[in-house]
Amino acid sequence: MFKVLLWDLDNTILDFNLAQANSLKAAFERYGLGICSEEIIDCFARINTAHWQLLEEGRITKDEVYKFRFEALLNEIGKTGAVDPFELNSAFENGICNTISFLDDSFNLLCSLKDEYALYCITNGATDIQKKRLQDSRLNELFIKAFISDEIGFDKPNKEFFDFALANIIPCKKEEILIIGDSLTSDMKGANNAGIKCCWYNPNSAPKPNNLRIDYEIKELAEIQKILG
Repeated sequence: MFKVLLWDLDNTILDFNLAQANSLKAAFERYGLGICSEEIIDCFARINTAHWQLLEEGRITKDEVYKFRFEALLNEIGKTGAVDPFELNSAFENGICNTISFLDDSFNLLCSLKDEYALYCITNGATDIQKKRLQDSRLNELFIKAFISDEIGFDKPNKEFFDFALANIIPCKKEEILIIGDSLTSDMKGANNAGIKCCWYNPNSAPKPNNLRIDYEIKELAEIQKILG
């Protein structure tokens, strides 16, 4: 049934939460901001998610995400003006590359699928950072191509992102394509916008939304094998 699998990268294949926490701790140490506690990490995760959702809704730009998320964090922890938000963001972004951790044995799963399906990566984020992570993780050896929002000029879930991706994959019908990802607002909504079937990776058993079409739902990545048949 399916020929092409479009895989989200962060928090689907790679553990972005762990990379984010490690990078934030290192950035705090570099700029003398004190101990980066679990409470601060959770605070940043909440702020970061909110700002990326604003980007996905087209309400702010990516540069504004990078600036405003750290302005908000520094304000919440009482460190406003302690460091330039763009500098802190740059240190944080570069530090993301230092942690490569696979979720749910994802690397071996992709290896097992590589010969039977055309595998592609679809990801929002900075081109240089994402390319380095794909190289360091050796995922670039498994994907035919990685579609990165900064290179395309549009972010998931915009239809333009997926129009570009679909124009640059192997020839196939839309019904032969499956998107796998953890994000409702970028992956599942993006699949809805593009008219492509989707599989929601939902390891924490979050409630299913009523405003999105979700064709499949899995708690563990290995369950994708049953869907593919």
